[in-house]
Amino acid sequence: MADPVAAFLIAQGWGDARKEPLSGDGSVRRYLRLVDKGRRALLMQCPPELPIAPFVKVDAMLRKLDLSAPEIYATDAGAGLVLLEDFGDDTFSRLLAAGADEASLYTLAVDVLIDLHRRATPEALASLPPFDDARALDGLTRMLDWYWPAIHGAAAPQSMRRDFDSAWRAVLPAMRLVPESMALFDYHTDNLMRLDRPGLAACGLLDFQDAVRAPVVFDLATLLENDRRTIPDALREALIARYLAAFPALDHDAFMTAFAVKTAHWNTRIVGTFARLLRRDGKAGYQRFMPRVWELVARHIRHPALAPVAEWYRRHLPPADRRVLTPEEVRSKA
Repeated sequence: MADPVAAFLIAQGWGDARKEPLSGDGSVRRYLRLVDKGRRALLMQCPPELPIAPFVKVDAMLRKLDLSAPEIYATDAGAGLVLLEDFGDDTFSRLLAAGADEASLYTLAVDVLIDLHRRATPEALASLPPFDDARALDGLTRMLDWYWPAIHGAAAPQSMRRDFDSAWRAVLPAMRLVPESMALFDYHTDNLMRLDRPGLAACGLLDFQDAVRAPVVFDLATLLENDRRTIPDALREALIARYLAAFPALDHDAFMTAFAVKTAHWNTRIVGTFARLLRRDGKAGYQRFMPRVWELVARHIRHPALAPVAEWYRRHLPPADRRVLTPEEVRSKA
């Protein structure tokens, strides 16, 4: 049987290119950098369970708004292949680690969100899947499916699952106290690139195939309260104020309540995601972020709007049970 990747690259004129695998993230997508006689491109390979259509659709939406999503050169939906523009290696994370100005990069990222939320059309938003309670709860239960068994050696009891579901159903409406817009979903410094382009186009956008229609706090909270990187409180507050100044009709208290709910939700979800990456995929590296994840959970469930979730944590997952998993521990309880 012919190799679909080789056939695709030959058909697109990249058959002789040197292929350089790029380090992966938590997804099952694979990326190859193609280098051929001074030109470069990326090949994204998606498994059958992850169709390329959402990526292609959102890419077109962003480019229509003159935001820097990669140009797509060719696709093969049946084989899960996308040939696209290579933005290089200057992620915000790498630049910040090398000493780049933190405030400038984060301000650029926030300004991109402001522009996106101002100009995303009703038609575009209607075409995106909603981040409704069903989707929110589905992500949350990863913690019960993967983290709980890792520390207890047994499945989560059904009564405790019902308490978990009830607590979050009581809290999630507070995230919807603000308007909806387009959320790119994984909007953080690993997925943002610094490009040599003017204005907002200097921010290259990656990993947006899971974009949804969600409360406007969604991407901002992911950026500013991220598990992988802590920013100074003063900078975080200044960036939130910058966003709110761009939308003076937003109610500050409602916005900050929604921000707290989203952050607590996101990091509860990440607990389960990182446990799954360890237990199912053998990826232990993400556990290094867990102290920060637990810090964010603890901080934001203190918000009054999250009282039902805080009580669930107090009863079922107290601080002593919020820890970093080890491969040895997981193997012993598998």
